[in-house]
Amino acid sequence: MSVTQSAESGHIEFRTMTLEDIPDIMVIEHESFTLPWSEDAFRNELTLNHFARYIVMDVDGKPVGYAGMWTIVDEAHITNIAVRTAYRGRHLGEKLLREMMRWARELEMERMTLEVRSSNMVAQSLYAKLGFVAAGVRKGYYSDNQEDAVIMWCELPEQAYEC
Repeated sequence: MSVTQSAESGHIEFRTMTLEDIPDIMVIEHESFTLPWSEDAFRNELTLNHFARYIVMDVDGKPVGYAGMWTIVDEAHITNIAVRTAYRGRHLGEKLLREMMRWARELEMERMTLEVRSSNMVAQSLYAKLGFVAAGVRKGYYSDNQEDAVIMWCELPEQAYEC
């Protein structure tokens, strides 16, 4: 996988995550989440979990975002998606999610799901824009503050998204 495009944000390239990316991913992870995954968690995802698929988004050759999903039968479950703080507000999160949706469709997934903090209205708005619909709540899902997670689903379009 290596989809490239140019944008006002710079030259964007999507590529498969490797073990060598983990230090950069950890920076993004700690900037983005109050409960960041560990290096070992990413290492296990990349080496032991045959359902896992992860991509990195480079802008002008620098990793600025990443996303992961598990592909099981015909469903893709987004595990995480994040963009460096300094690169937010440039629609890069949307590009990253569109690329994940395109890849999932390429892998013959028919639907996609994710959990999002009930307080994260920015993310929920992005997901809704791309066709995700709230389908339930996981009470106390986040262990740092017992916040609920909204479960969202979308049917992936027949035609893969163009980013």
